Amino acid sequence: MGRVQIELPPTLMKGGFSLRPEVEGDDPFLLELYESTRAAELAMIADWTAEQKRMFVAQQFNAQRLHYRTRLANCLFSVIEHKNEPVGRLYTQETASQLRIIDIALVPALRGQGLGMAILEHLLAEADAAALPVGLFVEPYNPASRLYRRLGFLTVAELDFYTEMERPCEDRPVPETAAAVS
Repeated sequence: MGRVQIELPPTLMKGGFSLRPEVEGDDPFLLELYESTRAAELAMIADWTAEQKRMFVAQQFNAQRLHYRTRLANCLFSVIEHKNEPVGRLYTQETASQLRIIDIALVPALRGQGLGMAILEHLLAEADAAALPVGLFVEPYNPASRLYRRLGFLTVAELDFYTEMERPCEDRPVPETAAAVS
């Protein structure tokens, strides 16, 4: 794709994690994963039935997929696996001026354990080595925004439903552990 190696940190790979391209057979898992990222939001809607919520999530998932695949060029759509079982997704886009994290999501059981941070730190190191800043969009209420700020992301713009953030490129070499796997 480009200058940035999109891969998992060697420490995660040694622990049985891997990254592979998304395939059509992943759709049921990806829909369930997407639904898990919207659970708190949907819980606040008391007057919808479970079926209405499922239909809404499916419609939103399909709209997001269509947008990502038709409006964003140079994207990698990857599934994060642990011991050959899907546990997350990592979508990235490299442009001439930025590595953009389109989406990173993990199954609820793996959230808050440092896995996302390890992946992000590795991507940041790879982007630094390629002299690219890293950008993303996040909902203002998303708890991950605190992690992004700790990792050096700055607010670029406040949009209707999203905050655009960017982590400037740092002039430093890729840590030995990040460069070990090619």
